[in-house]
Amino acid sequence: MKNKFILIPIITTILSIASLVVFNLGFGSSEYKSYVLFLKDVSSKNVSTVYVTPSPKIKVKLTNGKMYDTDNPRTSDFKETLLTKGITVSEETPTDSKQIIAITVLIASIISLLAMVIKSSTLTSKRMLSVDALDATAVEKSGFSFKDVAGNEEAKESVKDIVDFLKNPEKYAQYGARMPKGIILYGEPGTGKTLLAKAVAGEAGVPFYAVSGSDFIQVYVGVGASRIRQLFKKAKNNPTGKAVIFIDEIDAIGKKRDGARGTGGSDERDQTLNALLTEMSGFNEKEGIIIMAATNRLDILDPALLRPGRFDRHVEIMLPDVSAREKIIDLHLKNKPVGDVNINEWAHKTSYFSGAKLESLINEAAILACKDNSPTIEDVHIDKAYSIVLAGYEKKERVHIKDIDKKITAYHEAGHALVSLKALPEEKVSKVTIIPTTKGAGGYTLSIPEDSLYKTKDYLRRRIMVLLGGRAAEEIVFGAESITTGAHNDLKHITSMVFNMITQYGMGETLGLLNMEELMELNLNQDDVIKESKELVDSLYEEVKELLLKEKNNLDNITNMLLDKETLYAEDLVLN
Repeated sequence: MKNKFILIPIITTILSIASLVVFNLGFGSSEYKSYVLFLKDVSSKNVSTVYVTPSPKIKVKLTNGKMYDTDNPRTSDFKETLLTKGITVSEETPTDSKQIIAITVLIASIISLLAMVIKSSTLTSKRMLSVDALDATAVEKSGFSFKDVAGNEEAKESVKDIVDFLKNPEKYAQYGARMPKGIILYGEPGTGKTLLAKAVAGEAGVPFYAVSGSDFIQVYVGVGASRIRQLFKKAKNNPTGKAVIFIDEIDAIGKKRDGARGTGGSDERDQTLNALLTEMSGFNEKEGIIIMAATNRLDILDPALLRPGRFDRHVEIMLPDVSAREKIIDLHLKNKPVGDVNINEWAHKTSYFSGAKLESLINEAAILACKDNSPTIEDVHIDKAYSIVLAGYEKKERVHIKDIDKKITAYHEAGHALVSLKALPEEKVSKVTIIPTTKGAGGYTLSIPEDSLYKTKDYLRRRIMVLLGGRAAEEIVFGAESITTGAHNDLKHITSMVFNMITQYGMGETLGLLNMEELMELNLNQDDVIKESKELVDSLYEEVKELLLKEKNNLDNITNMLLDKETLYAEDLVLN
């Protein structure tokens, strides 16, 4: 809209110039009379004003308002003669009121246009000068406390002394204790790193400055470093003298520096990181300012950032265990109309769910209950939400699905379910369905894994067997030439698991206990690794086919039930 306003003075300028041209042309084309006729008008007292100018022609205005041109006699007594006859004599060229208006509008338009151009250039220059401005407003009262962070008890315990320090920094100074200048919160996405940082500021009652690592990345060299200095200056100038600075996704500016790039220290990211390191080193322990940062990749951060005196405390925010999940679900169900919901059962079903995923689950259940006009959120709503979060919404229109496709999907999912029941009996198969979803799955099988800190080699082998169950069932029933693309996602997971077993976990023979990441710089030939990975998958695939052939009756029974009901639950999966 601001750009459109400049059209107004431009248009008025053009119209004014056009008007002046038209008026001048019209004014210049007045009637001509001879000097003799002029003298007749004078003697008849028809002349009102005569405009005497040095030009060859003079203008004459009659008493009726009409004007005409006549010859200029240029005699010395011409003016005196006219005056004696009572005729007004003007020595200036006559002007038209329309011309005066047009000239006034033209001048005003030009002045307005110049003013707009000058203002626009001033704003542009100001924007260029303020490109390094950082939008980091302090949140005085975050409203969060440790009560809002369910689970993560160990992480909360790790930062409670920080809260005490922010409340009473003098107490620690008396003991000569130095609080960590920086705290790195690391862990998987959605585990509550940002929430914990807010809770620290809320518990301590200090301002909370939250920025993202990407806020410091700009195309202009030096902008990131300037923004770092601005951020720390704002925190230091805070009236309370205490604050929590939180930098989310710090790996955007804190990645390991590569000395081989040969940029001479002019790289923008390096300058930003150097500014951050300098500001952290310059902190006074008594200032009461704590820097917290979050990342999903602690291993890629620069060592200078992690050394003592910088981010010297590293707190892992882990995925919640069953007890923590129960607390998180209970927390998210507060202030919601809850009916008959078994929170403990859902805490067990949601193994390896992050806090954010659990929040999404409960929110999805609340939406479903609202759509159903149910007075309360029930188990059935959470069960539907559970399937939506993991697999997507069920497709409503399924008439176009052919019977053969339905049968292939049924045998595929029955293969997954049967192998899971046999190979991983400790994991409960909660749901098997052949209803396609909006995430592209033709069907899916949900099982509930047990919480465990580590995965054994035997468990990983059996987990791979479960993933192979769908393809193996297709081959047994329909033949090797009729296998489908339905196992695409399974094969991706299998490839990743097998490769990690051999290259990362020391569970293979080709590399033994060597780690692939550390060997990459040696240009290791990966052909042997690929060969061993293939041999392992092939051997497990043969085991799965033998198992399914042995349990062919159960495979057919589960498939027939799926074709009949489309969805089976744990109580339906009873083997003969």
